[in-house]
Amino acid sequence: MEPVHREVLAYFSAVGADEGLIRRALAEATTHGADDADLFFEASEATSIGMSDRKVNRAHTSTDLGVGVRVVVGDQTGYAYTEDLSPESVARAARTAAEIARGAITHAPVATGPARSGDFYPLKRRWSDVAIDERIPLLRRWEEQAFATDSRVEKVQLQFSDSETRVMICRADGRIATDFRPMTSAFLSATLFDGTKRENGSHNVAARADLSYFDEARQQRLVKLAIERANLALEAGEAPSGEMMVVMNAGSSGILLHEAIGHGLEADFNRKGVSIFANRIGERIAEDHVTIVDDATLPGARGALNIDDEGSETEKTVLVENGILKSYLHDRISARHYGVKPTGSGRRESFRHPVLPRMRCTYMEPGPHAREEIIRSVKRGILCDTFANGQVQIGAGDFSFYVRLGWMIEDGVVTRPVKDVNLIGNGPKVLGTIDMVGDDLVVDEGGWTCGKDGQGVPVSQGMPTVRVRNLSVGGR
Repeated sequence: MEPVHREVLAYFSAVGADEGLIRRALAEATTHGADDADLFFEASEATSIGMSDRKVNRAHTSTDLGVGVRVVVGDQTGYAYTEDLSPESVARAARTAAEIARGAITHAPVATGPARSGDFYPLKRRWSDVAIDERIPLLRRWEEQAFATDSRVEKVQLQFSDSETRVMICRADGRIATDFRPMTSAFLSATLFDGTKRENGSHNVAARADLSYFDEARQQRLVKLAIERANLALEAGEAPSGEMMVVMNAGSSGILLHEAIGHGLEADFNRKGVSIFANRIGERIAEDHVTIVDDATLPGARGALNIDDEGSETEKTVLVENGILKSYLHDRISARHYGVKPTGSGRRESFRHPVLPRMRCTYMEPGPHAREEIIRSVKRGILCDTFANGQVQIGAGDFSFYVRLGWMIEDGVVTRPVKDVNLIGNGPKVLGTIDMVGDDLVVDEGGWTCGKDGQGVPVSQGMPTVRVRNLSVGGR
């Protein structure tokens, strides 16, 4: 990562963020004292192309540049940002942040050199070196494949995007961390008309990767799954309502962990006593075969990070181990409160936003059961496959999910497809009723974005096939 570190330092120096500006801004930020302070410089370039009705109807490139200044005194955070990297503007932002979090604690800068970082998204070729006429043929190919796959395809819509982001985090202790963050995603939606009904199916993929991510198998899967889901929706009926056994398919079912459990393990909610998991470290919250992690080190994953947005080293954080709650997700503020080291979970949407403890790649590790064994064990229930969204009340742990597509399980056999299923429950209770965990972990490749306090950040999630003993199911 050393050449990348030097390149990012040189880039920001060229746009005005040199050593003199950094020293002055940190001096202004800590003039009234601080427990912590940092500068978050960010420069990004993004390209997006849309296609519909065999025409490119959207194409644009955007750039963004700025710095956010954070000053922390106790539990109080002062934050200000500017899109102008002139010394006067950055110093003004630093003074503003210092006034918001005025304190009496001063930590003298210590020259500690560059922060350590991983290398979890190596690139063969940067997106800035990929011409627009290399991107558009991909979309045209996917569209033609979709129309050729099924004669009932009436409409195809596609979206392709990529971006490169440079970040430089300058801390009051003298440490400087840098990262070069790629991202790409592709989305295909197909509408099928069988003469009486229209239904839509879609699939999307995303990663911190370069153009080589779109290998032949992934391109074919993008088209194939979208068509299959539209076809399944044409055949599917309504699901029954009531309390029943639910099986979560491997992959995108990880949204159950993300919404029902993951948010409740973010340390700020626990530090403030809001989460239902507050003060429960060391307690049993699930059965022995349940282990849940949040991992920033999965190579190329959408939620992967070489460093977090405070410049902290990232890691694979074990949240629940063999049913025992082991850790929360910590940024520097919560880590100082709990007397532990940060887990590399401090994240922000952009330089315009303050840091919050956030998930990265959240998944349940494989268990002892085969998928077929889990299916055979269900007398009557629902197999959930394609999730759309979910939400949770952090304090109570109550959640709801929308399942676009699934199947009925009757007498241990997968039977008819169902659609538009709502799952309603309580996160800790559901966690305690996961009684079978498959050996088939899949980390979903979709372009998930997590929202919290008005900020969205890219995440990944995954799950093996699991059986939930009892869950409330609602139909359309």
